[in-house]
Amino acid sequence: MRLFILTSIVMVAFAANSVLNRLALADGEIGPSAFATIRVIAGAVMLLALIFVRSQKLQFSKPNYPAVLALCAYILGFSHAYISLDAGFGALLLFGAVQITMFAGAFLQREKLGLQKWIGAGLAFSGLVYLLSPANAGINPLGAGLMTVAAVGWGIYSIIGRGAANPLKDTGMNFLYAIPLVALALLLFPDNSEITLAGVVLAVISGAITSGLGYALWYAIIPQLQTSTAAVAQLTVPIIATAGGIVFLAEAIDLRFIIATAMVLCGVAVSAYQRKPR
Repeated sequence: MRLFILTSIVMVAFAANSVLNRLALADGEIGPSAFATIRVIAGAVMLLALIFVRSQKLQFSKPNYPAVLALCAYILGFSHAYISLDAGFGALLLFGAVQITMFAGAFLQREKLGLQKWIGAGLAFSGLVYLLSPANAGINPLGAGLMTVAAVGWGIYSIIGRGAANPLKDTGMNFLYAIPLVALALLLFPDNSEITLAGVVLAVISGAITSGLGYALWYAIIPQLQTSTAAVAQLTVPIIATAGGIVFLAEAIDLRFIIATAMVLCGVAVSAYQRKPR
């Protein structure tokens, strides 16, 4: 029961990132570059504080450049995409594209992929194609493209992180070394909106709480979960984000979104499902 509750908290935290980001940008409380910068700073501070509390010391390691660049692509693409995307749609696109990116990574690394995983990946990809088809004129193509960049970044970051000996420390270091690059993006692509106190608070919550603490808790409980269980648990993220968008942002959903959601979630569930050995 305790593990179920902790897993549920993590999934809510992951979905909350979409709602917080969209809430800040939709109301004009802050711009996407500033939101991303504050988020990564708050996340780094929280993660480094957790590392210090856990080990009573801070040892700075050399940057893992591919991981840092992938994390920056995720954070910047994520924030800028939510200028035009709804919270639920963005979460679904992010989630589905991350799974496809990781599947492609496994294929390129010549991992053994059975027919079941091919069917699941194909179903998830078909759901995204259906969602993003030209017939759906209400979707902003730039926003969808930026969220796809974010998804590829997070997928690559996740693949790199699989071999981490100390995930919490590595994540803290990656957030720390991402600060200059994300801040540089703020200088190169300044926001048009003013920064309000509400916008700063939303960005800090997203960075320190739903990202920093959320990632730390996820890394703490994931060894207790089977791989398939962890994958299926993440199926709830787009649904929770959609519910948050409806409640806090008065966002609407249509039949196309419902069908695409079902296709993506079913596809990932098929890929993640593992039979218990007899």
